[in-house]
Amino acid sequence: MSGPIRITLDGVEVEAQPGDTIWQVAHRSGTTIPHLCWRNEPGYRADGNCRACMVEVEGERVLAASCARDVQDGMVVHTATDRARKSREMVFEMLGADMPDPSASADGDAPFWTWARDMGIADRVTGDRLPSKFAGEMPEHDATNPAIAVNLDTCIACNLCVRACREVQVNDVMGMADRGHHTIPVFDLHDPMGHSTCVTCGECVQACPTGALMEKTLLDDANRTRAVPEQALETVKSVCPFCGVGCQTEVSVADGRIVRVDGANGPANENRLCVKGRFGYDYAMSPRRLTKPLIRRDDAPKSAQVDFDGNPMEVFREATWDEAMERAAHGLTTVRDTNGGGAIAGFGSAKGSNEEAYLFQKLIRAGFGTNNVDHCTRLCHASSVSALLEGVGSGAVSAPFMDAHKADCVIVIGARPTVNHPVAATYFKRAAKRGTKFVICDPRGQDMMTHAEHSLRFMPGTDVALLNAMLHVIVAEKLYDQQYIQAHVGEFEALKAKVADFSPEAMADVCGIDADTIREVARLYATSERSMIFWGMGISQHVHGTDNSRCLIALALITGHIGREGTGLHPLRGQNNVQGASDAGLIPMSYPDYAPVTGDARETFEDAWGRPLDPEKGLTVVEVVDAIHEGGIRGMYVMGENPAMSDPDQTHARAAFAKLDHLVVQDIFLTETAWYADVILPASAHAEKQGTFTNTNRQVQMGRPAMALPGDARQDLKIIIDLGRRCGIDWSYDGPAEVFAEMASLMPSLDGITWHMVEREGSVTYPLKGDSQEWVIFKGGFPTPDGRGKLVPVDLLPPDEVPDTDFPMVLTTGRLLEHWHTGAMTRTSSVLDRLEPEAIAAMNLRQIERMGLTPGQTIAIETRRGKITATLRADREVADDMVFVPFCYREAAANILTNPQLDPYGKIPEFKFCAARVSAAGAVAAE
Repeated sequence: MSGPIRITLDGVEVEAQPGDTIWQVAHRSGTTIPHLCWRNEPGYRADGNCRACMVEVEGERVLAASCARDVQDGMVVHTATDRARKSREMVFEMLGADMPDPSASADGDAPFWTWARDMGIADRVTGDRLPSKFAGEMPEHDATNPAIAVNLDTCIACNLCVRACREVQVNDVMGMADRGHHTIPVFDLHDPMGHSTCVTCGECVQACPTGALMEKTLLDDANRTRAVPEQALETVKSVCPFCGVGCQTEVSVADGRIVRVDGANGPANENRLCVKGRFGYDYAMSPRRLTKPLIRRDDAPKSAQVDFDGNPMEVFREATWDEAMERAAHGLTTVRDTNGGGAIAGFGSAKGSNEEAYLFQKLIRAGFGTNNVDHCTRLCHASSVSALLEGVGSGAVSAPFMDAHKADCVIVIGARPTVNHPVAATYFKRAAKRGTKFVICDPRGQDMMTHAEHSLRFMPGTDVALLNAMLHVIVAEKLYDQQYIQAHVGEFEALKAKVADFSPEAMADVCGIDADTIREVARLYATSERSMIFWGMGISQHVHGTDNSRCLIALALITGHIGREGTGLHPLRGQNNVQGASDAGLIPMSYPDYAPVTGDARETFEDAWGRPLDPEKGLTVVEVVDAIHEGGIRGMYVMGENPAMSDPDQTHARAAFAKLDHLVVQDIFLTETAWYADVILPASAHAEKQGTFTNTNRQVQMGRPAMALPGDARQDLKIIIDLGRRCGIDWSYDGPAEVFAEMASLMPSLDGITWHMVEREGSVTYPLKGDSQEWVIFKGGFPTPDGRGKLVPVDLLPPDEVPDTDFPMVLTTGRLLEHWHTGAMTRTSSVLDRLEPEAIAAMNLRQIERMGLTPGQTIAIETRRGKITATLRADREVADDMVFVPFCYREAAANILTNPQLDPYGKIPEFKFCAARVSAAGAVAAE
C-alpha cells in the first residue's frame, strides 16, 4: 500500500505509514516501549537483537520486536500484556545479571538503568538470582583514549556502537568479536581504543545505552564510577564553535561548568558531532583565559621578537575596564584625528556572532571613516567568493552539503572533508554507500578516496590544467546543456575558444593525470542527471585561486548542474561563522550582503548609519601588513583573530604589529597577536554568548550561553558598543536581538527572518521565499545585472614560487582533525591537545627513506622566508617531493615559511604551495 494504513494499538485505532515500525507508531502515539539496541535518530537502523521492546501481535504465536517489525494494515498490537511485560522484564534481568550494581557502575544513569527503574524492576535487575557471564572475572577496563572510557562490564553486545561507527559516521573502526555471550565490541583488530584508528567522534558514546562507552568527564578519577549524576545536569541547546558545518549541540552543564556535549538534531548534523565538537569544549574553561583588562607597561617597549612563553605581567599590567576602554579609544581616535581614518584597520572574527561581525565593521566604517576591515575569509575562501560574485552574483553556496545524497556524481576537489568538515563527510560517505559516484581530486591522498569512483592525485598547483581539460572534453564532445546555456549563461563562445587548446592529451603531463581518466571523469560529471562540486582551500589558497574557482563555476554552468536538488557549487567554509561574517560586511570591498562600497549602496548605508562613508575599497589582511611597514596604517583593532599566527610570512607580519602606534586586541586568550597589543580586552567565548551564526549551508542558527563569563571578562558585543561610544558614535543597542533587526533591515538575504524566528526554530535557511526556506538557489537564474551566469576563461598560471635546486620540495599547509585554525582554542583543550600534542611535519615513507631520515626525528623545514623545526611523521597520503606542515603549532609556526604573494582578484595568499627544503635539524643548524 502507498497511502496511510490503520492499526489498533492498545485498543485504539491509529494511523501509520507504510514502512513504519510498531515502535515508531507507538512513540508518535505517546506509548512508551523500552528499547536498548534501537536509537530513534537519523541514520540508525533497527536491529532487534536485545529483545527489550517486545510486544504482542494478535494472531501471532511469538512476540515481536517492536523496533524491527513493520506495521501492516489491520494489525492489532498490545504493548502492555502480562506476556509482553514479563518478557521485557526478563530481558532486563538477564542483561543486568552481568553488570555491576548501578551505584558502582560507570553510568548508573544510563538508559538501561533508567528503564529498569521506570519498569519498577531495578531491585530484581541488580539481584543475584541469575549468574553473571563473567563468573567473577571482570573484563579489562580500557582508558587509553583521552576522552572515552570503555567499561565492558556493562556491555550488553547490542552492537549499537558498531552501527554508530560503521553506518552513521561511516568510520569502520568498530566491530564485534568473540562468540555467544562473550561477544564484545572491539576496535580495529582488538586494539585498545586509544591505539586504534578511532577518530574519537564519540558517536558510540552518544549511542551506548548502558555506559559501556562513556565520557571521562562524567566519571571519577579512576574512570569507573559516575561522578556527575544526570540529575545535576542542565542542558542548553546551541551550535558548535568550530568549523563551518554548523552542528547543533546539547551542552550539559554542572556547577557552572560544561561537562558534556552531545549532538542535537540540527539540519546539518542530525545528532552527529566530530572530536572537536564533542570533546573540544573545555578551552572555554581553561585557566589561561583572560579575565581582566591589560595595558602595556610603559617600560615594555614593543619588539618584533617576542617570548610568547614569558611572563605576561612583565609586559602588561592589570587595569579597570574604564581605564582600558578609555586607553583603547583614545589611542585609536588619536591615530584617526592625526593621520586620517585610513590609518586605522580592523580585523574582525569569523568565530564571533553575526551581530558582532556586523557591529564591528560598522564601527570601522562609521566610526573611523575607512573600509580597512577584513577577517579570516581573506585567508581561506576570498578567491572563491570573488569568483562566485563575478560568475553567479552571490558568494553563498547554491545547495547544502546534505544534497550529496541526491546527486549522481559529486566532485570533491581541494578539500579534505574527513579532516576539516568531518560531519559533512558522513553525508558524503553515506551517499557513496548508496551509489553516488564520487570523484576526489587532491595532490595528497585522503580517506574519502576509499569511497571514490575516481581518485585523481594531480600535480600540486595544476588545478587549472586539469579543470580546463575537463571543460575541453565537455565542449568538444558536446556534452554541455545547450538549452540551459542559451537561457542562463553568457560568454560561452569565449570559453569554448579558450579550452580548445587544453585537450586531455596536452594537459596529461602537466597535471599528472592520464588523458583517458580525465575524459572519463568529465563525461561522468557532464552526463549524470545531477552533479555537485565541493571545494576547499586547496582550490582557493593559490595565486590562481580565483581562476581555479572560475573553472569549477564554468563546469556547473555549461552542464546546467546548478539550481536543482543534487546539483550546484559549494565551497566548504572553514570557520563556524565565516559565511555570516562575510554576509555581514566584514570585508573591505563590500557592505553587508556584498554591496560594493564603490557603488550606489553607499548612500543607503550613509542614511542608515548617519555618517559619511569612505567611497574607496579598503585594504585586505595582507595589504594592511604591508601598509604598516610603509607607514600608512598606524592603528589597529583586532577582535578574535590571530594574524600573528595566521598571516603568511609571519616574520614580516609580526614586525609590522610591533611598529603600530596603537593596537587593541579583544580576545579570550593571550594570543600571539595579543603580545603586541597596547590594550587587551578580555572577551566572551562562544559558550558564554547569545547570537546568530550562519553555517556553510546558509543556515542562520542560534547560539546560546551555557555558562557565565570568567572573572571580569565581558561580552564581545558590549565591548564593541562601548568602544563605539567612546570613539564618538551615539550607540544605544540593547542587545544582539536589536542588532540583528538592524542587519535584517539592510540585508536582503535576511528579508523575512527575525530574531525570534531563529530563536524559535533554531535554524533558518536564507533566503526565505514566503514561508519556505530556499535550500537550493539559482533555480530561475542568477542575481547578476543581466540575470545570467558569467563564464570567465582562464589560462595556466604557475605557482608564484616553484621548486629549484636550492629549495627542491613543495611545502603545503593545512589543518589536522584534532586542531583548528591557529590552535588558540583547540590547543587549550585538554582532550584535543592530548590527541595531537606535538608539532609535526609529514612526508611519505619513500621520500623519508630517500632522504636518509627517520620518522620521529626532528627535522628542519626551510623556505626563503624562514625556518622551523618539527617532528617528522610518515604519512603515505603526502605526495612525493612534498612536505605537509599543519599551521596550528606556535612552536613550529607554518606561516613563518609561507609565501605572501596574492591572488590578484581575491587577494588571498598562496598558502598551499611554495618551494622548501627539508633536512635533519642539526644539519641545517650547523650551516
